[in-house]
Amino acid sequence: MFLVGLTGGIASGKSSVSKTLSDLGCKVIDADKLAREVVAPGATAWKKIRQHFGDEVFLENGEINREKLGEIIFADTQKRRLLNSLTHPEIHKLMLRKIFQLFITGHAYAVLDIPLLFETGKVLPYVTYTVVVNCSEDQQLERLMKRNKLTEEEARGRIEAQMPLAQKVKAATYVVDNSGSLISTEKQVRGLHRDLQRSKAHWRLRLVLSSVFIVSLGVIFLVFNY
Repeated sequence: MFLVGLTGGIASGKSSVSKTLSDLGCKVIDADKLAREVVAPGATAWKKIRQHFGDEVFLENGEINREKLGEIIFADTQKRRLLNSLTHPEIHKLMLRKIFQLFITGHAYAVLDIPLLFETGKVLPYVTYTVVVNCSEDQQLERLMKRNKLTEEEARGRIEAQMPLAQKVKAATYVVDNSGSLISTEKQVRGLHRDLQRSKAHWRLRLVLSSVFIVSLGVIFLVFNY
């Protein structure tokens, strides 16, 4: 099984592309959903966030006040890095578990929907292809302001907290241009889906793993029959 890293910039339309891939039958592991799981009340990351950020970032029911936490981390680079250091290890553990489940059930590939795929770089060595969802800077700013009800200054701050989209595009295997119509974007995603289905990368990986397994069996046989 090979892995496909899907990313983009904030408000670039990555979630829509991810949903379309899922609708087409792709197995998508969404890092944002995993992030919500690892900060559920009582979870390890939840306890660490309370320890480092205090009660002010929590609601009365014990859940994290995402709006308040967002205001803090996007205004302070050090606190943003601290939050990432608390949550990312737990997210990666859960992601690895889900990848393994898909592998043993015989899936050819899985899509990892990761907003900070390039920023952290932790998962990059393990993905065969990368997909970046792109749009113009003006569209990104307008969409973010409308979606999150932010001022232009606040929206620019959140966009600038990530790697520039243009830089991600240069590093991508595939680029989905989400600056046009919904029909145009869906057409590109369907083309991407066809390319991934045609890829033989999973056979190469399985061949390598099979070779390693056969060699291991040979070593065990020699050891026990020495």
